[in-house]
Amino acid sequence: MSTENLIKMANQIGQYFSTESDHALAVHGVQQHLQNFWTPAMRRELKAWLDEHPDGELHVLVRAALTEAVAQP
Repeated sequence: MSTENLIKMANQIGQYFSTESDHALAVHGVQQHLQNFWTPAMRRELKAWLDEHPDGELHVLVRAALTEAVAQP
């Protein structure tokens, strides 16, 4: 899968969870979704892209989900 598609899908996930008013719960939701529905290779590719493009256009919740320790609800 192309990195562009991963970014697009990740941003859609972030947008979905942005309706959660509690930031920690929203980040946890994104983390859980990526863990449950994305392959490890997809997660690694997106994380590698973020490492190379720290200012890239990635939803703030997705960015947090990839960089913060696993959130606890």
